Amino acid sequence: MTTDTRRALVVRGGWDGHQPVTISDGFVPFLEEQGFAVETAEDLAVYEDVELLAATDLVVQCWTMGTITERRRDNLAAAVRAGTGLAGWHGGIVDCFHDHGYHLLTGGTFAMHPPGFHDHGYTIVPERADHPVVTGLDDFALHSEQYWVLTDPHIDVLATTTFPAGDLHDAPVVMPAVWTRTWGRGRVFVSTIGHKPDDFEVPQVRTLTERGLLWAAR
Repeated sequence: MTTDTRRALVVRGGWDGHQPVTISDGFVPFLEEQGFAVETAEDLAVYEDVELLAATDLVVQCWTMGTITERRRDNLAAAVRAGTGLAGWHGGIVDCFHDHGYHLLTGGTFAMHPPGFHDHGYTIVPERADHPVVTGLDDFALHSEQYWVLTDPHIDVLATTTFPAGDLHDAPVVMPAVWTRTWGRGRVFVSTIGHKPDDFEVPQVRTLTERGLLWAAR
């Protein structure tokens, strides 16, 4: 028996400060409305299930900090290479697993953020304004954490954020904030936005995140 229902796997846990369950739960109804059967996992052992990963059309990773074994990383990377989508936001995808080369898959890794929350803006890259993740969206402002990241040159940057000149850099720095990439036949979506639930009440943040999940999915 065949079915058109796609499968999404939400892998969540790690540091509780990013509220992985609360925030990811906010996207489960959206995915179900889009026709996905959604499964959640709160143990990284799920990445040992090669058959499950192969049958999954979208992995939403929401796991801050922690470590990953080479086997689990390799299984996830192989599934994405074969066509499984990978998507996530903020520390749940780029401030985790700083070992075994995991961030070669995501195309970027968290390095630091200024203390606390502060007002800052996000700019849609003009040359990528027709990308389905950001098309029709205006630039926007946020009062939250602002991520400084180290990125791979092979990512497709869709939105940026600017750090003003400061003690560590003499001139403003334009930093990738939202990007996509491909990994074999799979697609990867990363947004550095989303420290707290009300970040997703900003319409542009909610929209680009939902679109990013769909874009990454097989």
